[in-house]
Amino acid sequence: MARTLPPLNALRAFEAAARHESFSRAAEELGVSHSAISRHVRGLEARLGVQLFRDVSRGVALTAEGGHYMQRIRPAFDVIAEATEGLADTPAGRVVVNSEPLFATKVIAPLLRKLQQDLPEIELRLIASDQLADLDRFEADMAIRFAHKGVLDVPSDLISDAKLFPYAAPGLVPDNRIRVEHLGQYQLFRDRHELVWTKWCAIAGFDPALVNEGEWRARMPLAFEAAIYGAGLYMGSADCAAVEVVSGRLVRLSDVGFRLGAFHLLTSGQAGRRKAVRSVRTWLLDHTRALRSDENQPDG
Repeated sequence: MARTLPPLNALRAFEAAARHESFSRAAEELGVSHSAISRHVRGLEARLGVQLFRDVSRGVALTAEGGHYMQRIRPAFDVIAEATEGLADTPAGRVVVNSEPLFATKVIAPLLRKLQQDLPEIELRLIASDQLADLDRFEADMAIRFAHKGVLDVPSDLISDAKLFPYAAPGLVPDNRIRVEHLGQYQLFRDRHELVWTKWCAIAGFDPALVNEGEWRARMPLAFEAAIYGAGLYMGSADCAAVEVVSGRLVRLSDVGFRLGAFHLLTSGQAGRRKAVRSVRTWLLDHTRALRSDENQPDG
């Protein structure tokens, strides 16, 4: 008996639009026009005799019938994708990683050339954004997020719990070593909300009362760049500063450091079933091993 199947292109258009709740983003993913997605979806609705989407202010939303249909066909798409990928000798395809901007530009971006050499069949798309990607809606396959303390409440891998140190442009302070008088002489930048300069002073043996950190106005990329150009002293994690230290644009002003929070790598449950995503996850964790402490537990 012949199977009752709608056109595959119509199913792909519906599945992508349902995940993104947007015809435009579905069109971008599939490399077609917005009108093509709309045409496929309307044709599918006519064939099924039900309305699958309703218009909302931010795009589209599934109707009750559309949500039920999506739940039933999504596993089939996963099985087809896994079966197809399983026939390949090497992992291939696009992997989207969403990361906070500073970590993306200073830690992940310098690794991209090596990743391309080691995994040439994989196209890694790195998105630097403060906006949290919704992995359940396939906005990204993986996301790198910072947690101030402890661990995240979702499955994740620790990718870096590097210590925080004070940094500055070379020659900004004499002998490139921080002294107590510098705390009131220079603008103090930091890479997070917490009063990290105050905490560092207590650990380094300086009087924390001498520090006036002020409001956290310059967010991470801006504070980092300001320090590179000599606008002040910067307290930040060694993982993001490493590239600039090697290049000579920043120097570490003290050997005293401390841990406060960590970066974690989150992987979408559905995307994690893809060979390409698993390969990138393993590669990233292997090439960031030096950024994790032996006990793999951030202090503070």
